[in-house]
Amino acid sequence: MAGAMKARRVLAALMRIGSSIKRQRGSHRTLQRAGWPDYVFAFHDGEEIGPKMLARIAKHTGFNPDTC
Repeated sequence: MAGAMKARRVLAALMRIGSSIKRQRGSHRTLQRAGWPDYVFAFHDGEEIGPKMLARIAKHTGFNPDTC
């Protein structure tokens, strides 16, 4: 499992796998992807996301932190 990653990098990876921003209010972005439920990504770009939260994001979005 990957260590901590910057939120900016995680968001870019989510966009690469097919997610798009459905709407945004401040730092809360609602992402949509075909075949997956909408996911609220609520991190500032420079924030570090730890391994447990990365695993939770992966479970809900299909994101694989080990490939980044």
